[in-house]
Formats: sequence, C-alpha cells, structure tokens
Amino acid sequence: MKRFSFIALFLAILPFLAGNARAAAIEDSLTCNESAHEFISGLIARKLIDPKPMKVESNSINAFWPARGQHMTAYGFSVFAVVGFQKDDPLFQTGDGKPIAASAYGAVVVGTQANVQAALTAAGNAAIVHHAGPLLTAIFCQQD
Repeated sequence: MKRFSFIALFLAILPFLAGNARAAAIEDSLTCNESAHEFISGLIARKLIDPKPMKVESNSINAFWPARGQHMTAYGFSVFAVVGFQKDDPLFQTGDGKPIAASAYGAVVVGTQANVQAALTAAGNAAIVHHAGPLLTAIFCQQD
C-alpha cells in the first residue's frame, strides 16, 4: 500500500516537476511585505490561480489550485498550491474554528523543508518554512 501511495503522489506532482520554462515566478510576493488580499488578488488578476478556494481549513486558511495550464515557481521550486486568509475580506471564506491570523498567505512548494529553507535563507527571506507533507513544504507569511 505504501508503494502505491508513493507512486500516486509522484504521478500527481510530476507535472509540477517538468517544464519550468514558462513558469511564473512568485517569490517577489512571498517576502511578507504585503497583505493576503494583495497576494491572492494579484495571482487571481494574473489568472495564475482559480479564484475559488479548493479547500477551507478550520483555521480559515483558503487553499487555491493553480489555474488550468498555469505553472508557478517560488525560489526555484514548483508551486503545488497557494494559501491565504484575511479577516473581514470577502475574497476569503471563513472556517469553523479560530482564524490563524488577521492576515496570512503563502505557497506550498514541491521540495524538502531543508532545501526550501536553504533557498529562502540564501535569498534573505525570513518567511516561515513548514513541512506540509511528503516532498511538500509551505512558505508562509503571517501578520497579526
């Protein structure tokens, strides 16, 4: 069963590993100098993400898929999903628990936590780096 799960995960992320030639780099927006509204609405305006979240966590984090046919990178890593929430903003849905922060956003990338942390450190970015799953790491900005 573990073998099947790994194969399924690999096949799911394979499109994100190939074809960075036409990828939109979003690291300039991941420097934690803007609000979640600015970050997410900018990606929607550029048609890089679907405007409707695929999932809303209990802590109100909204997860957005890349738009069909779009590919984004952050610090050289393929973006798997984009996340965000801003209190009292109609762009975001609210979960059934306590919101994580007044404003929070980021990107989930394909890469190990150590490699992503090294890339952010080399770029001088102090964003939060968090393990999000097998080969998935979140780059996260939070403002209270």
